[in-house]
Amino acid sequence: MAVSATKIKESLTDRIFLTIIYIILSILAIAVLYPLIYIVSSSFSSPSAVTSGRVWLFPVDFSLEGYKVVFKHPQIITGYTNSLIYTILGTLISVSLTVFIAYPLSRKNFVGRNILMVFIVFTMLFYGGLIPTYLVVKELGMIDSRWAMIIPNAVAVWQVIIARTFFQTTISEELVEASEMDGCSDFRFLFSVVLPLSKPIIAVLILMYAVGQWNAYFDALIYLKSETLHPLQLVLRNIIILNTTSGTSMEASEMLARQQLADLMKFSLIVVASLPVLIIYPFVQKHFVKGMLIGSIKG
Repeated sequence: MAVSATKIKESLTDRIFLTIIYIILSILAIAVLYPLIYIVSSSFSSPSAVTSGRVWLFPVDFSLEGYKVVFKHPQIITGYTNSLIYTILGTLISVSLTVFIAYPLSRKNFVGRNILMVFIVFTMLFYGGLIPTYLVVKELGMIDSRWAMIIPNAVAVWQVIIARTFFQTTISEELVEASEMDGCSDFRFLFSVVLPLSKPIIAVLILMYAVGQWNAYFDALIYLKSETLHPLQLVLRNIIILNTTSGTSMEASEMLARQQLADLMKFSLIVVASLPVLIIYPFVQKHFVKGMLIGSIKG
């Protein structure tokens, strides 16, 4: 006998509440999406349209002038290559160090874990400052080297806390005890059991560290002198400076055209710098949400 499904009728209060929620979410979605659409549309518009403020939603006087100027610069490919090296190598080192720190701190039988956690969190609250950090990097011989972009900020305390909480809530003590009874060593348990079960938090760590490395700008400005080592963000900054009008003598029309091009390039540079991250995010978004939800409860 077929069982008919009965639909629970929503009350008037519930419908009003859901309507308000949908309206609020729609407003938030528009507030988030519109700036992105505006930046992309502006990057494909003409310089005069951008400067005059005629771009609102769709490109006006479609033009690729901004991208032509950006990719015509010889340092763009070098900057992209350097940023990829810093991002891939830096993310690999950072994720590895974070896992090796967070997993032992999540084990209840690890002696002194609470004391070590206090010292780790202490560095989150108190920072030595720019000058002491620069002196340390200089004494280690990392000035004007790729390692200056990777080692100083290799481990983030916030990521350690999230990973530690994930391991505490996901890897049960019964699983650890069962592996010890089978003669499994700690390293083998970490690589054979913990890491395969920790794909969500690893995706979170990869995305966080990769975005941080890709957008790294200030460290490059301080530690790197050779243009061949500059990341993409520093190259884009230099392009904007070179195409900005200065106090030198030039005709008004030329100055106006240069200023319009500089305004257009700002939007093109944002798209160029953000595109790799926007391409990567959909592939890790599912694990990212799961990992953040599990690791967000601080223990």
